[in-house]
Amino acid sequence: MKKNSDLKIYTDGGARSNPGPAGIGIVICNGSSKCKKYSEYIGKATNNQAEYKALIFALSRAKKLNPKKVICYLDSELIVKQLNGFYRIKNKGLKPLFAEVENLACSFPEITFSHIPREKNKQADKLVNEAIDKVS
Repeated sequence: MKKNSDLKIYTDGGARSNPGPAGIGIVICNGSSKCKKYSEYIGKATNNQAEYKALIFALSRAKKLNPKKVICYLDSELIVKQLNGFYRIKNKGLKPLFAEVENLACSFPEITFSHIPREKNKQADKLVNEAIDKVS
């Protein structure tokens, strides 16, 4: 993947039996539409923890590419509204994950967090399920 190009990042995280076995799925695409996919089992977590961990994983990877602009697409409306300052983080378990995303976000000159419907995040969702299925 080319350095210094704008990135579109699609992330998803999920847990079965919330909390339960959880996985993350990430698709990172550069300006020329070349995409890299990542899938990982993360152990026991809640759905919201998995969503944050997917974004943390993605931003850590993106940071190495030194992009000028990053657009993050998530199908979790809660997480997007928390990151954009519309909702407070009440859950103590999410506060350190939120802080980690905020710290990583400072690495990019321009970053946005956008909510998309689950139907438009099918690749990342599929990767989540593949990660969980590998250990189930």
